[in-house]
Amino acid sequence: MNIDRFWDIIESARSSADVGGVPFDEALVGLLADYPPQEILEYAERFDEVHDALYRWDVWAAAYLIGGGCSDDSFMDFRAGVIALGRHWYEQTALDPDSLAEHPAVIKAASAHRDEAVFYEDVNYAASGAFERLSGNPDAFYQAWAEYRSADEHDSIAVDMGEDFDFDDTDEMHQRLPRLARLHLGAGD
Repeated sequence: MNIDRFWDIIESARSSADVGGVPFDEALVGLLADYPPQEILEYAERFDEVHDALYRWDVWAAAYLIGGGCSDDSFMDFRAGVIALGRHWYEQTALDPDSLAEHPAVIKAASAHRDEAVFYEDVNYAASGAFERLSGNPDAFYQAWAEYRSADEHDSIAVDMGEDFDFDDTDEMHQRLPRLARLHLGAGD
């Protein structure tokens, strides 16, 4: 599945969720369940690629500010949430994580002192949910995924997360992510 097709699926699910008033993850599962199993596996592969591309310290710092802290598991949910925002916000975040300070949900959550903006765990499991809907078997995706990945010759590549820094250092956060830091930590020194 090419990247444009992947983002078309995400945008279609976003539109369905908006029109139907259903949560995005449910719209995505419903949409994927209409595809043949091979396409769902290809979607899952592309999802993993775009998800992994956000595995960087600067993106994690943004999640840390928005979430008032961010564990490993929460960072997975944050990256899934960025994908759920759509291609525009994903690309903006990949280019400049501080740009999330302009997203309406982040602004609203910061003003209400809520930390759940952008974090969206269920998006991580859309492909498995679609497989389960097709087969009635909750393990069907994982069995198919193991076969799909074993046929693939992907070597594990070390991830370059960029420069590590102290998320609890207020000055550092204001320097690296000034807009998000102002939004979530207040004015810098």
